[in-house]
Amino acid sequence: MTSPIARLNEYGQSPWYDNLTRQLVQGGALAKLIDEDGIRGVTSNPTIFEKALAGGEGYDDQLRELQGQRLAIDAVYWELVLADIRAAADVLRATHDRLDGHDGFVSVEVAPDRAFDTSATITQVHWLREHADRPNVLVKIPATAEGIPAIEDCTADGISVNITLIFSMARYAEVIEAYLRGLERHAEAGGDVSRVASVASFFVSRVDTEADKRLPVGHPLRGRVAVANAKLAYRLFRQRFAGERWDALAGRGARVQRPLWASTSTKNPEYSDTLYVDELVGRDTVNTLAQASIDALRDHGDPKPDTIEQGVDEADRVIAGLADAGVDYDDLTATVEREGVASFEQSYVDCLKSLEQRATELAA
Repeated sequence: MTSPIARLNEYGQSPWYDNLTRQLVQGGALAKLIDEDGIRGVTSNPTIFEKALAGGEGYDDQLRELQGQRLAIDAVYWELVLADIRAAADVLRATHDRLDGHDGFVSVEVAPDRAFDTSATITQVHWLREHADRPNVLVKIPATAEGIPAIEDCTADGISVNITLIFSMARYAEVIEAYLRGLERHAEAGGDVSRVASVASFFVSRVDTEADKRLPVGHPLRGRVAVANAKLAYRLFRQRFAGERWDALAGRGARVQRPLWASTSTKNPEYSDTLYVDELVGRDTVNTLAQASIDALRDHGDPKPDTIEQGVDEADRVIAGLADAGVDYDDLTATVEREGVASFEQSYVDCLKSLEQRATELAA
């Protein structure tokens, strides 16, 4: 494979596609991405599904069938979503098996209106795992304060999870701890920790978008905060997945919870369109690529190995420099977390409205 995207695999980073539609799977585009670009996973969220389902292409036949069952509109949503998840998982199953369960995953997110309800999150994680019914499906749990205990409990139950909407170092530390405790509990209960997988989705570009709003025009920290944040997260990952505690779990076959760089398409046209790929290449990581990033990498991408480990001391100075610039790091990351959850919830609501409208059109 000669694609710059495929080359990321050689550097220990798995490229995943940040999109999922029925046509992507049925039309063969996903298989082509796997074969030609080395794509090893697919991620989805309510915003992605809202765009796919609102478009309608490929969904009408199933929607007509579901209308006859008189299901509530949210139940219709999950029937459509899970059909796409299973289909994508089946396409990626060969990758999953070839890599002994290390990769080849598809992610599906719990309903975002449960992001601040631990019990409801746990219940739906179990429901989604059961109804997805594929070994290479990860269930996404938002990294809210209420999501942290859900991560531990679901991991302890042997469920593979994708932790989404991580923005701050403090929250990331909590996510890692929840995963480790969950693995320890699963092992103590006699479970096979080698079959539990997890990724921690650390969002990138949204941090720069918010930081740039707060920094004066021309300030030297503009466009540098997100990468610095991710580099420090990777350092923490290496620190926490080492030492006696981790070695005891690794001795039983446990897998590291790989950092996943999410929201890596460049929002500011003044920055390189491959910025959040070029700077974040590292072993045992994932980068989820939107179509814009796929196109840019195919056209002029030239990723280099281990860039995530370069300039870490400078990353410390960038984050420390925020305070001198009058920017509160904790408030910045809390803001983008809150807005991220709200955005997904709005997409979920919009998607249900679109489905209702389309169902009415089909009935007419």
